[in-house]
Amino acid sequence: MTIIGVDDTDSRERGMCTTYAANRIASEVTAAGGVISRVLLIRLNPAVEHKTRGNAALAVHTDLAPDVAFEIAHEFVADAAATEDPRTNPGLVVAESGPDAVPDSVAAFARDAMRRHHDLADAERLIDTHGYRSAGWKNARGKIGALAAIGAWRAHEDWTVEYISYREAERRGTPREIDVDSVFDAAEEQYSQAWDTIDRVEGQAVCVPHTPGPILHGIRGDDEQAVRAVADRIESEPVESARLFYTNQGTDAHLLDGALGDVENGHAYRVDGTVVAPPETREGGHVFLTLGDERSGNGEADEQGTELPCAAFEPTKRFRNRVRALRVGDRLTVCGEVSDGTLKLEKFAVRALDDVEYVTPTCPDCGNRMESAGAGQGYRCRDCGTSRDGKVERRVGRDLDPGWYEVPPCARRHIAKPLVRGGFDAPIHPER
Repeated sequence: MTIIGVDDTDSRERGMCTTYAANRIASEVTAAGGVISRVLLIRLNPAVEHKTRGNAALAVHTDLAPDVAFEIAHEFVADAAATEDPRTNPGLVVAESGPDAVPDSVAAFARDAMRRHHDLADAERLIDTHGYRSAGWKNARGKIGALAAIGAWRAHEDWTVEYISYREAERRGTPREIDVDSVFDAAEEQYSQAWDTIDRVEGQAVCVPHTPGPILHGIRGDDEQAVRAVADRIESEPVESARLFYTNQGTDAHLLDGALGDVENGHAYRVDGTVVAPPETREGGHVFLTLGDERSGNGEADEQGTELPCAAFEPTKRFRNRVRALRVGDRLTVCGEVSDGTLKLEKFAVRALDDVEYVTPTCPDCGNRMESAGAGQGYRCRDCGTSRDGKVERRVGRDLDPGWYEVPPCARRHIAKPLVRGGFDAPIHPER
């Protein structure tokens, strides 16, 4: 068996796409007599500074001889990669190995690449150690993702699928011709086995990109037949080619479990804490709150505790209303990438709602609000003479229930797990 790993052939502005590179390489492998067992689309740490777009690496699993596979892939990348983009630094790695038989060190490298950071020297050391064929263009940083793609099948277990359809070459860079109503109809038919195809509330066909690349649409889900069925129902311009990818999209593979004091910029986390500063809407419509250590039973925060600002930015749309509904004392689990010391919320779980507030008591005889009797002397009714030692509890109606809340499909990053996929540790409130 042979594994072809490729990364960083694409460009934000110039239209190339690494999934299309893998699709073309797979087609040329087939034309050379090879059998393709699967093609992988691997999303690596989305917080990596040097990513071009979605930080995807691709792997082609085939029975073609490794020297022939390397020659085919090398020729395609050399000809087609968007190397004129200063951010594009392609890498190619070819391993003579079955996907289940890659060394532990390569699988660990792949697993860490989804959550952490690697240097190019780390990748080249492993490539040399295991005798893999490789090539790089410009600074060759793409070798990092290409090697991660080699080890991904062993590194990851929760596989989803994406069926990607590509545009004819002469149409690329022009507006896509797609009947949006057909997208919505197809998405409704196959939900929830196919997900994040549309955003019903925002009225967006999420599966249709807006970049100048070769993709016409990409249908994601848990079931191969479902994603193909959605694609087949969409009325659109002609499709040049299409391919099914196995992927770690929609799996939360990027999240590290941590504590508030452990978080670092450039990583994504799942952390627990308590709201210690209420939500605040700032300029641009972004909503911020502060998460802190667990509060004591009297509602007082630990003065020595760690605090973490969290944000729901404007593109998360209606999710911001969920964040605005939180209040000081609510206990949460939050998920998201940390950048500039702030966690960018992707989803959160309400573990416990603070539904009590302390208010000035009312007189049980006349119903009027009592007044302070002086510092440390409680409250009394001046008319009736009744008194209370302090403020009293009052239940507060809340617009949230315990459980998980998420950003809508229009704002979901590729690797984040939609609630509809299940497997969460509390009730879910999915967005469609």
